Parts: sequence; C-alpha cells; structure tokens
Amino acid sequence: MPTEPTTARALLDFYLEAGADALVGEEPVDRFAEPAPARPAVPAAPKSAAPQRPMVAAPALAPAVPEAAAMEAREAAKSAATLAELRAILERFDGCALKASATQLVFADGNPEARLMLVGEAPGRDEDIEGLPFIGRSGKLLDRMLAAIGLDRNSVYIANVVPWHPPGNRTPTPQETQICLPFIKRQIELANPDVLVCLGGPSSQTLLGQSGITKIRGRWFPFHTGARDIRAMPTFHPAFLLRSPLQKRFAWRDFLAIKKALSG
Repeated sequence: MPTEPTTARALLDFYLEAGADALVGEEPVDRFAEPAPARPAVPAAPKSAAPQRPMVAAPALAPAVPEAAAMEAREAAKSAATLAELRAILERFDGCALKASATQLVFADGNPEARLMLVGEAPGRDEDIEGLPFIGRSGKLLDRMLAAIGLDRNSVYIANVVPWHPPGNRTPTPQETQICLPFIKRQIELANPDVLVCLGGPSSQTLLGQSGITKIRGRWFPFHTGARDIRAMPTFHPAFLLRSPLQKRFAWRDFLAIKKALSG
C-alpha cells in the first residue's frame, strides 16, 4: 500500500493533469442565483446634540445582464470588417466576466488566410500566459497531428469559441459561451476557410448544433456564414486524446479525410 504522502502527491498530479490549476473556493457558489438585496444603511446614533448627516452606502455596480451582453456582442461583432478590427473590439469588450479573471485575450494563431481553420472550446493555463491557443500539451499533440498530413501552424488558422481562460480550467458556462458566440462566428466568416474543424464536443455543439462527439466525429456538416456554407467536421480534442490514446486511430482517420478535402 502506498504511504499517505505518496497518495496525496498522486492525487495532486491527477488534478493538475485534469486542468485544476487554481483554488476557486472552499465553499460552492451558485453563480446563477440572484444577488441578495442590499440592506439599507442604518445611521449611527449621534454623539452630541449637533445634527449629523446619515452615512449612505455607495451603490454597487450591477453585473452585466447576459441577454444585454449577448446583444452587445452581436452588434459589436457585426461591426468588424476585418480580423484586426474584430480583435480590437474584443480587447475593448467587457460583457464577458471571464475577461476580468483572465491574464489576456487569446484571439488566434496561425495564418488567417489558410484554407483550414480549427476551433476549440477555450484557452487553458498555458494559453492564458502566452496569449496563443493550443500551445500546451494538447497543442503539441495538435502540431504532430497536423504535421502527419503535411501542415503546420503557418498553413492553418486556430482559435477558440471562448477567447478568455476560465479560472481553474473550468468549463465555460452556457451564458459565457453564448456571449462569445457572435465573435467566433464573425471570426470564421472573416477568415473564410474552405474547411472548418471543430475540436471536441463543446465546439461542435456550439458551432454546428451537433452533440455526441463519438457519434458525429469524422462526418461532414455545413457551417452557415450567411454568405456561404463551409464544410465542417467535428473530431476529438487533443486533450481528450491525451487521456484516451486508443482513440487516436479515429482522429487519424478524420485528419486523413481533412487532407483529402483540402486536396480536392
């Protein structure tokens, strides 16, 4: 039987491998609950007969309403005429709470004029530090997968649905994803690739409306930009393949199909 320190260390290693790199809190917090109404300030009893003005608490800044933030995102994304303008708009956008906790915006990497665009879910810790998508362990695996079909970072364009790192590598909430959705849709429209690859189930669900990555991977779906349809394929996220290496053979089939589509 392993000693207690050894067991604790193994558990910590497991948490780090799973992406839990920060302590959010010891008590669960309901992020969807309505904030408790502020209690009115009670003025202190006067110490002398002289009249005193009661203390009034400063009003707290109300959090952005998700519907209003999503509407603002749609209007802002629509106004971008180039990828550079879209990035500048995202730098100024404050409607997503993830921006406050992230180190920086993780917009994209690679060649924006490439025929192949790959989209994941959200940046991880390494991406948050460097400001580029897919540069950690999963990014290195993605580089090897691309190299196997004769591609590299200079011949593809890479982004995420959510461009800010969620604290503790947690999954973005549905509200956060919906707020960021207009931006990634506009990013795809402006990049205008011939082939779009959704890396992982969340990206496939958000962009293609298709769930069950093990059933839909390797199949072609249309992604509607408003101007044209782009051929899109869901496949496994590299982070999943690191945890389930036996699934790499299916991802290899998917990438061979992507190579064939690009050569056609």
